[in-house]
Amino acid sequence: MCIPSILIGAVAYSADWTNTTFGRMPGENGKASEATLVLPLVLQNFTPAFVSFVGLGAVSAAVMSSADSSILSASSMFAWNIYRPLVRPKASDREILWVMKFAVFAMGAVATVLAIFIPSVYGLWFLCSDLVYCVLFPQLVLVLYYSSVNTYGSLAGYLVGMVLRLLGGEVILGLPAAVRYFYYAEHDTTGDGNLDTVVQLFPFRTFAMLISLLTIVGVSALTKFLFVRKRIISKRWDFFRCFEELDITRLSYPSEPPISSAPMTTEWSGASPMTEGNCWEPAETKPEPPVPYQRRGLRPVSVIHFATEGEDNLGYVSTAL
Repeated sequence: MCIPSILIGAVAYSADWTNTTFGRMPGENGKASEATLVLPLVLQNFTPAFVSFVGLGAVSAAVMSSADSSILSASSMFAWNIYRPLVRPKASDREILWVMKFAVFAMGAVATVLAIFIPSVYGLWFLCSDLVYCVLFPQLVLVLYYSSVNTYGSLAGYLVGMVLRLLGGEVILGLPAAVRYFYYAEHDTTGDGNLDTVVQLFPFRTFAMLISLLTIVGVSALTKFLFVRKRIISKRWDFFRCFEELDITRLSYPSEPPISSAPMTTEWSGASPMTEGNCWEPAETKPEPPVPYQRRGLRPVSVIHFATEGEDNLGYVSTAL
């Protein structure tokens, strides 16, 4: 896969650019941006017209394929993970489709602005991995290994991690360092006497990640304490529906003790009435008047009790649940 790239670079380096329409070797005048145009310049000046047409079309198709896939995935995640759960939970599929269409235009506009004003695509890749580490990594770890995390803690951790990371400064976005952590330093890289390069020697990215993780744990525990344990805040303020109670009256339980054709009292020989494997093996049965616990079929219940009365060796009547 790397051989074509090597060959194109070798051709560009050894070619006589003074006899081309470009007039000079790309990047010779000190413009680093020209060096990134080596591939289209080589195709334009050193290949036949049809090869140049196909080659540039292939490059454009590859770029557009990656771009539209990213925009479509971002719009889909916005519609299904943000709009429908938080804005309109009862939105129809047609409404979600229209939201995705408008989100595609919005994401495309943002991507266009970034492409115009951001000097390096590679810098955006580094920034993306940076934000994944500071913001998304704590979310993933706690979702997998901490069962008490909820939406309130996740949202708080997201905001805290993002803010702390951006306050540390970002050269690609032109953001100065608003927070100067330990071992903060500025350097003059151009030699004109101006301190134009900021260096944060303190591992502020790891610091932002750890603070985000602790924020998720703390806010999740605090909201659970306020909504569930002490009930200081009413459940109607639970906007994200993290603490809705399960209605167990809608559940049916198929496992019930066997009931004979006539009501009976069971005398159990030594073992518990519910043995391993849910086996019911009475030692002796005799008819008795009906008791409220005996029933047939399945019905929704909130609490299940299986009760059986029996006489032990001393003649005492006991009830087993």
